Amino acid sequence: MKGNFSGERALFGLKNEKIEDSVFFDGESPLKESENILLKNCIFRWKYPLWYCKNIKVDGGFLDIGARAGIWYTKNIEVKDTVISAPKTFRRAEDIRLSGVSMPHAEETLWNCRAVTAENLTAEGDYFAFGLSDSKFSDFTLTGNYSFDGAKNITIENSRLISKDAFWNTENVTVKNSFISGEYIGWNSVNLTLIDCTVESHQGFCYAENLKMENCRVINTDLAFEYSTVDATLTGRVESIKNPSGGIIKAEDIGEIISEPDKIDPGKTKIIKG
Repeated sequence: MKGNFSGERALFGLKNEKIEDSVFFDGESPLKESENILLKNCIFRWKYPLWYCKNIKVDGGFLDIGARAGIWYTKNIEVKDTVISAPKTFRRAEDIRLSGVSMPHAEETLWNCRAVTAENLTAEGDYFAFGLSDSKFSDFTLTGNYSFDGAKNITIENSRLISKDAFWNTENVTVKNSFISGEYIGWNSVNLTLIDCTVESHQGFCYAENLKMENCRVINTDLAFEYSTVDATLTGRVESIKNPSGGIIKAEDIGEIISEPDKIDPGKTKIIKG
């Protein structure tokens, strides 16, 4: 099937169809409630194109900035080699596979979704992946603050995150072989694990429970670990450590250790320099 489509619910409830080289102009919800659809090099210009859908494949094409809130409540969708310029894409959707996707306006994207597998994904925008669960990212680049707030059971590998307030209120997040830069990383997290990562953060990793950092390099990082339980092995220089509540911290170099006995029990944390 090919064509230029307009009007609200232009192809509502479509099933078992391939659509290629087509443009969806004005008109909300053009493919709402559709199933078993392959979209090849299609362009979406307007809002809510793929709501309540099942078994969707998107290969190439473009979601314009007007196609905001584009994919909500959808199950089993694969998107590859596609540009998604619209914000608020993917909400309360599940079984999502993303490959070679670019999201230049990824504000409030992937909210409360589950079972996402993403590789070679580039995203720019604040509040990315709020409440996401049971998901994996590899070769992922994110520029945007407040990412992964409240996320659970997440693995991120070989990625770069430039994100203030990343990983707040998370549970069971593991980041491997990645670069993370941003203030206040990982506050209120439970079981946040960083392995072979490079980290730059002002006042990062505070109020964290069971924080683990294995063979991580820190740069320009100060006032770290306040009121956190920590097991960290670090290379590079930590500018300052402030009032950790328990655990062990091994660092190549430490500029300052701030320990206030009226606020924490210093004996509960072992800090080793060198």
